[in-house]
Order: sequence, then C-alpha cells, then structure tokens
Amino acid sequence: MAVTGREMTREITTHSPEETIAFGRTLAELLSPPKLVLLRGDLGAGKTTLVKGIAAGFEAAEEEDVTSPTFTLVHEYRGPRANLYHIDLYRVDTQRELETLGLDDLRSESSVLLIEWGEKFPRFLRERDVEISLERESEDGRRINISD
Repeated sequence: MAVTGREMTREITTHSPEETIAFGRTLAELLSPPKLVLLRGDLGAGKTTLVKGIAAGFEAAEEEDVTSPTFTLVHEYRGPRANLYHIDLYRVDTQRELETLGLDDLRSESSVLLIEWGEKFPRFLRERDVEISLERESEDGRRINISD
C-alpha cells in the first residue's frame, strides 16, 4: 500500500478467477455508496469477474448471475445497502451516445456505478471516486491496483 498525498493505492495479485471474485467481495466496504468507480483493463483482464465478487459482497446478486454488460451496456443489481450499476462503455464512442444512457439518472446516495472503459470520456476520469485497474499476468493471474 502506498500513500501519495491524499491518494492511496493498494495492489494485490490473484491467481485464479475464484481469488479475483473473493477479493471483489472484500471491496464492499471500500466502495460504500455513493461511488463512481472506473474499472480499467484490457479485454479479458477480469473486470466482470471482479464485479461478480463486488455484487456478492453487497448482497446485490449471486456471482453466477453477474454477466458482462457488453451488449446491454448497463446491468443493475439491487442490494440492501446499495444499487450497483455495471456499465460497459466499450461500444460507446461519442458524447451523444453516452448521454442516451442517462448515467446521471443512476447516481444517488445509494448507488455504486462500476464503469468499464470509462477512461474513454474525460468526465469520468475527473469524477471518479475510485479506480480499479486489472492487468493480466498469466492465464489466471491478475494484478489489481486500487486508487482512491
């Protein structure tokens, strides 16, 4: 863990999808709402796998019910402590397309927005509360960095 100014970075390496999910479960406290979270990583880096654990940690969804929102763009998971919105902007290219999603309407005191590919839009880089980046180290190994 490194502290630079007010920003704190945590890094962990997981060695299987199960470990990535288990780590995601531990993030519910850090991500208590309201939060806007950027999830960064290449295709296949494990972003949705991590969200499976986060959703389970919030009791918003069972791990097996969490899927990638690549085609629907937004998946909603409602839990007793938070409403999670898993958002995938990979196929969203323009500000106009972004606006049609109505993401501002999803923000509330009880919401956590987990945004994949949000770095495509400078606004999310400015507004984010937490950034989680995932990097593939091996077939199943992932290095996960969390900055707040």
